[in-house]
Amino acid sequence: MSNRNSSFARFGLVVFIGLLFVLATMYVSLTNGMFDISVKDVFRTLLGLETNEDYRLVIFEFRLPRIVLAALVGAALGMAGAVIQGITRNGLADPGILGINAGAGMTVVLFMFFFQGQVTFTGWLGVMLMPLFGLAGGIAATLCMYAFARQQGRLDPQRLVLVGIAIASGFGAVTLFISLKMNPRDYEAAVSWLAGSLHGANWRFVVTMLPWMLVLPLCIWLRSKQLDIYQLGEDSARSSGVAVEREKNFLLLCSIGLVSAGVSVSGSIGFIGLIAPHLARRLVGLGHKYMLPVSGILGMAMVVIGDFIGKTLFAPAELPVGIVVSIIGVPYFVYLMIRTRN
Repeated sequence: MSNRNSSFARFGLVVFIGLLFVLATMYVSLTNGMFDISVKDVFRTLLGLETNEDYRLVIFEFRLPRIVLAALVGAALGMAGAVIQGITRNGLADPGILGINAGAGMTVVLFMFFFQGQVTFTGWLGVMLMPLFGLAGGIAATLCMYAFARQQGRLDPQRLVLVGIAIASGFGAVTLFISLKMNPRDYEAAVSWLAGSLHGANWRFVVTMLPWMLVLPLCIWLRSKQLDIYQLGEDSARSSGVAVEREKNFLLLCSIGLVSAGVSVSGSIGFIGLIAPHLARRLVGLGHKYMLPVSGILGMAMVVIGDFIGKTLFAPAELPVGIVVSIIGVPYFVYLMIRTRN
């Protein structure tokens, strides 16, 4: 009982500090940029007391939707990465490395290509359809992964990463070919989006993400015990009465939904699903009941920080958040590979 109370207290402390850090980062991102706003003016604008229309425009139309969307995307990718690592029992598994990001990105670019000039990508119809196209692409990538990485009816963790890299490369090549067929204006938008950019974020994107974020994380968290049992091996899970394949497919579908929703509004942002679960395990241990929420909070913090760095470091030019996160993620991935081999 004391160990359980100690774990819960540690989890509560990590969540409190993590959310406090995220809120502080959001505040810094809200007040700093090409147009600096004081603390007093921010609170007056948020409370509706500020009459300066410039402040209202900058906060409510440009900065706040972008910050909220960055938090939602980061939480989705962090939790999806934790689920995928739990299902595959592979610490190097990640939505980007396994090709799920690339599959979702390819179908979203297909949507852009076939509906260019007919559907506005920032309009209601476009932002509501893109997650569904992304979901189809994520499922396609997963089916390819199951087809080539299974051995004797089970996913082979050692082959999984290699197959995922091949799938990501193949879908990436198709995506590039399709984007080259676009007209110049849509091509520029597609390339910026593929790099993982939150430029042009608006409240429609946030509304699009909300249904996925309200339903899927809860569904995943309620099955955190099954993810814990998977770590003992599939045979042990079956002997415990768990319907392994059914639960695995359900959890995988939920994680694909989270990734697809995130990719559809922000493009491909890699390494969040790899780094966040590793850091979460170090902070709160291996239990998915605690690790899943912490992974979401860490992913949230990483994307918000990455977006702030990208839009301020080279101002007035802007570096996509996907590139900023990759600069951090690639060395960490190499470190994990060396550590795993040793």
